[in-house]
Amino acid sequence: LSAAIRTILVADLVMSVDNVIAVAGAAGGAPASYRMPLLVVGLAMSVPLIIVGSTMLMKVMERFPVIITLGGALLGYLAGQMLATDPATQAWFDARMAEADVACGAIGAVFVVVVGQGLRRRRCRQSRA
Repeated sequence: LSAAIRTILVADLVMSVDNVIAVAGAAGGAPASYRMPLLVVGLAMSVPLIIVGSTMLMKVMERFPVIITLGGALLGYLAGQMLATDPATQAWFDARMAEADVACGAIGAVFVVVVGQGLRRRRCRQSRA
């Protein structure tokens, strides 16, 4: 339970900092006299929404753990696509493989899921010992 609470607190902190930057950027386009009130109202609304949203998402993930695996697969897919479409590597991938972004994305998704399942099995074996 304490590990879950720490994870939620760290995620809330990181998302809140990201939100502060987004709200400040949105308020930056307003006239100077409206910036501070917009920033205060935006933060007053967004921080509780993030906390409530992350709590609800945590409950859904506890009920349906497959969401965690699907989320990991999505992150792996996006990482693979980013690798294949990065300006530094795109020409190399394009010269060797058609649809490299899809192939690298699929490889990334499978890699993340396989590594995650392996780590979970190892943790289960260690907890039984």
